[in-house]
Amino acid sequence: MRQPADSAVRPAGKALLVRHRPVPARAAVVILHGGQEESRRLSRPWHLAALRMRPFVRAVAADSGRDDVLLAQVRYRHRGWNGAQADPLRDTERALDELEDLTGGLPVVLVGHSMGGRAALRAAAHPRVRAVLALAPWCPPGEPVGHLAGKHVVVLHGNRDRITSPADSAAYVRRARGAGARAAMVLLDNGDHAMLRRLGDWHRTASSVVGHLLAPDAAAAPLPEPAYTAAEPPVW
Repeated sequence: MRQPADSAVRPAGKALLVRHRPVPARAAVVILHGGQEESRRLSRPWHLAALRMRPFVRAVAADSGRDDVLLAQVRYRHRGWNGAQADPLRDTERALDELEDLTGGLPVVLVGHSMGGRAALRAAAHPRVRAVLALAPWCPPGEPVGHLAGKHVVVLHGNRDRITSPADSAAYVRRARGAGARAAMVLLDNGDHAMLRRLGDWHRTASSVVGHLLAPDAAAAPLPEPAYTAAEPPVW
């Protein structure tokens, strides 16, 4: 994930891009794309990392049970995480505050890929966030988990990912459980980091998981129970 940084700076603007706003809305799904370890280049909506998440927005929007769910994306200022500055986390926190100002407060499910998965998992500390779906997340050792107590966390990771580590994700999920999270992980057999292999399975599984996270009592759990209990994640 390491890339050279540059000095571009984006003026502060809205961090929340609303794609669908029903009135009234009962909940919100906020989607975060990936990026780079280090880069201060401006983040643009036509960058591949951002384009990669458009099918996930459509998959969630197409679900017939989501007419009363607000859908939004986070707009980053920079392409990189950038060390202790954790720029996409700051952008996500701003987006969540903007969402609260817009709606008066809704329960939120965050969906993040790669660097966006790391930002989503960190941003679960926000009081409105109820659950996180992390797709091939960047979970380096030492990532905090104490803030996940009482939250729902689901990780989907391809077992052929060469960019972020499925083993690091599994270790993160185990620590999250120890911190009191309802945490699960599934490995997608032959899945890669770009989520191109088994493309339809990524989209369908993500949409089903989001449906369950939005309404755990109404939507059947799409993951097998071992995903929530086994020391090693089951493989699909």
